[in-house]
Amino acid sequence: MNTKTFIHSSSICSLQSTTTPASEENTETKELTTKSKPKKWFPIKPEDALLTQYSTIVRGAYVRHVVLETKEMVDLAIQTYLRGGGGRNDDGDDNDKNTNNNDPFGKLAKDLSACVKSRNENGKIGWIDNPFHPSSINNKNEIVNEVVSELIPHYVVEELFRSKPKGGDVLSIKNDNRVGSDNSSSQWHLCRIDDLLIDYIPNSINDKDENINSSRMQFKQRGVNKVIKSRSKLKGLGTTPTAPKIITKSSNLPSNDESLDATNMAKTYHIATTGCQMNVADSERLAGVLENKLNLQQSKNPQDANVVILNTCSIRDHAEQKVYDTLGPYAARKRRGESIALVVAGCVAQQEGEALLKRVPEVDLVMGPQYVNRLDDLLDDVSRGHQVVATDPTLLSEDLSRPVRGDTLRAWVNVIHGCNEHCTYCVVPGVRGVEQSRSMESILQECLDLAEAGYKEITLLGQNIDAYGRDMTPKRNFADLLHYLNDNIQDGTIERIRYVTSHPRYFSDRVIDAVASLNKVCELFHLPFQAGDDQVLKNMRRGYTYDSYMKIIHKIRKRSPDAAICGDVIVGFPGETDEAFQRTLDLMNEVKFDNLNTFAYSTRPNTEAALWTNQVPEDVKAERLQKVQRLATQHGLERSERYVGKIVEVLVEDINPRNSMQVCGRTRQNRQVFFNANFDEYRGELVNVLITEARPWSLTGEIISN
Repeated sequence: MNTKTFIHSSSICSLQSTTTPASEENTETKELTTKSKPKKWFPIKPEDALLTQYSTIVRGAYVRHVVLETKEMVDLAIQTYLRGGGGRNDDGDDNDKNTNNNDPFGKLAKDLSACVKSRNENGKIGWIDNPFHPSSINNKNEIVNEVVSELIPHYVVEELFRSKPKGGDVLSIKNDNRVGSDNSSSQWHLCRIDDLLIDYIPNSINDKDENINSSRMQFKQRGVNKVIKSRSKLKGLGTTPTAPKIITKSSNLPSNDESLDATNMAKTYHIATTGCQMNVADSERLAGVLENKLNLQQSKNPQDANVVILNTCSIRDHAEQKVYDTLGPYAARKRRGESIALVVAGCVAQQEGEALLKRVPEVDLVMGPQYVNRLDDLLDDVSRGHQVVATDPTLLSEDLSRPVRGDTLRAWVNVIHGCNEHCTYCVVPGVRGVEQSRSMESILQECLDLAEAGYKEITLLGQNIDAYGRDMTPKRNFADLLHYLNDNIQDGTIERIRYVTSHPRYFSDRVIDAVASLNKVCELFHLPFQAGDDQVLKNMRRGYTYDSYMKIIHKIRKRSPDAAICGDVIVGFPGETDEAFQRTLDLMNEVKFDNLNTFAYSTRPNTEAALWTNQVPEDVKAERLQKVQRLATQHGLERSERYVGKIVEVLVEDINPRNSMQVCGRTRQNRQVFFNANFDEYRGELVNVLITEARPWSLTGEIISN
């Protein structure tokens, strides 16, 4: 199943041109329409964002099915499946908390499927090859559709892959091709895709195609996969770049194999991470591949590591230059002839691509965020002396290597990757791709594994977490996910569920209800508003107004009055006047955020706002940033003071680094609390603390009897 294919695809989607309707033409517009203009096309489906054909990269799928006799039974089965996955019953009540909903599709198969052989195995069919993959097509361009399973007909398999499914999708397919039966007796197959088998295509697109793509796909994630086998000597001493040999656990090579050069074997790694929680989570997954698949250990000294990975962020200004500066010492090691694998991962890697290799030829591998779980494949090419670029947009599959967590009590859990919003200031859609949701069952399984390992708190991650499930078939939603996790994580294990980040355009009343009613979901809403002026919000392409944002806040205050509300704000966006900035201050005063992340606007590559001529002067941006920071601190103190004299529940996380006699933890609203206690006694425990002192971003208290 891990076989690589080396197939080139030159299929590129093209943009349609548009002209002004004749009824709207005038003297000025006629001249404009003589030149066709590309539409601003934003792909929202993962399969539409691919530059390489779906049938080329998807080798197969792990499939389960439920066989049903009528369309009415199919519809009923889908509704039953959705209710079993954290939805609500027809009467509006939550699912029974004690009902075992860990695998709603498996339960559906046992209860309803007409397939005797698979229903007692949760509908399992297993791995099925994609009949349209190049490996399934002969030299006459004919599909070699050999028997893949006695449980599912060829016709159903072909229809399944024609629909271009993703992991977690559930599709209904009528077997109209049954031999010896008419249409009226045809069975239906309700198929669930548990996971996809994705090929890593080392050379996905050539230079000519890449140039065409760059000119046509202004608003589409760009990328290329390329293996460069011929490398020039490096400047300085004129050394030929070398990389250490990397042996996977599956290589079956004994450690005492005399044919192996022990001095050139990769043994240690170092990962330097910058940026958001998504990058931190990605670094934990990278470390999981390095340790669990490649047998490496974390280096105590970064300068001694055999494999060095810079997991980068491109949100802030000068992000690229900071990466180049950080690469300097490691590149010097390479020029001195040391055998080191130098990797640039993350958002800057996706943004810069092959240009990064030309700027710093010492780099061995440039890989975008979508290739985190393919690190072992990529390093295999690096160990052969090649340079590798892996930024071609791809579909995601479940990561089988367990992350190496940076904490033993709190863990990040990805639920949706990418973003479809294309705010005019933001680089995320171009570097993390379109939205791809993980299935509820996969997310739950990761949480159950964390619970078994003793974790007490999880944070669900997504660039736009309220968009969870809208790319799936059938569509799901984030409130359903919260219910599903809360209902199926055993009490006394994981005590708290947090999440980031919401988007006001998609924020749901059901999420407010879930936070207010579910015992494990913490009373905290992170709802970036970015600006208070409606015209600025429109120019940002945020999709809401001052008033619509405040309606959400009022609903939160009414339904969950003790909840904390946090946000993000950008000052100095192009065209922001003094009056527009005042609206931002007005909104802050009306909400009074518990915590506010503040940013001065900076131009970023491949974003629309960076090209506008109405940029705000830097000194004005700095002044406005200071104003919002002062006001945010004032509000933070006001929100902290409400806890004084109250008893709050605190999860004990660590020792106060400034006072070894104190421990620190957080409330359900995420306020940090310090108090005197023995860390060894209370680590990981939920304790009651009487708050005696408030500061803008933290509290001090005294532990009381539980």
